[in-house]
Amino acid sequence: MARPSSYTDAIADEICERLANGESLRRICLTPNFPRQATVFRWLAANEGFRERYARAREAQADVLADEIIDIADGKVGEYEDGAKPDVMRDKLAVDARKWVAAKLRPTKYGDKLDLTSGGDKLGREVNEVEAVTRLASLASRILDRAEHGPHE
Repeated sequence: MARPSSYTDAIADEICERLANGESLRRICLTPNFPRQATVFRWLAANEGFRERYARAREAQADVLADEIIDIADGKVGEYEDGAKPDVMRDKLAVDARKWVAAKLRPTKYGDKLDLTSGGDKLGREVNEVEAVTRLASLASRILDRAEHGPHE
């Protein structure tokens, strides 16, 4: 069956709920009868309401990833039914990956704190999550269009 390309609130809601629960967009889009990632990026570029819900879901996802880090560190993940010892290197990789993604999704909460000042004035500005998602969605949509249809002159 063909994947949906038309935006619906029901699919958008499920995408956001699954993101908020920690699932990756890539995995969500592999679900039968779900749109491809390229389609989701186009929806994000075109639909402000979806873009805002998506940004909030990504914020929640960062919190889920942070909670998973604690579970991994406490040995709640990586314990095996057969009684085998946890794989410490695999757990370290899992923690590092989650830390990196959480920091990218919510830099003000989980990112490294760098205060670049000159005479007390900030040298940059923070980009809010909705603005960041809007920029990334637009860029991803253009890249995927180019990959699918070739460069536009």
